[in-house]
Amino acid sequence: MSARNIIGSLEKLIKLHKSFNQIAIRKTAILKANDTEAMTALLISEQKHIKAISQTDKERERAVEEYLAANGTVGKPPSIHTVTELTGTEETEALEMLKAELLDEVAKLKERNGLNQQLIYQSLQFINVSLDILRPQNQNLNYGDSVRETAKIGRVMFDSKA
Repeated sequence: MSARNIIGSLEKLIKLHKSFNQIAIRKTAILKANDTEAMTALLISEQKHIKAISQTDKERERAVEEYLAANGTVGKPPSIHTVTELTGTEETEALEMLKAELLDEVAKLKERNGLNQQLIYQSLQFINVSLDILRPQNQNLNYGDSVRETAKIGRVMFDSKA
């Protein structure tokens, strides 16, 4: 049995990860521009990509398990390394090349997501600082009757004279 199904699913995974990397690059630009509407649309697209990657990865796992079962190696762990031990030199080279390319795309995605996470964190910090500035402060640093009057006003919850 040929490892063509495994190679095909790895190629599809690489294509999806490249597309997902493009989304991550757009996400960086959207975060910098602070465009919430574009971010909402991008998150929907991101969810679709995640679902497609998950489904393709399941297809890859099934293809590896079927290949190993067809070659009589059911007890071995289903991995690319196990498959390359059973394939010819041409398929082994193709699998190793695709594996390296997929790992490269995943590393790029991880780096870009780290940058996006930092941008989101900085935006949240800015929002918190802005809210702290806009909130009224109840601190009165003066001494005397004005402090007692503001303290009384703040404590009164029920007016018994009413």
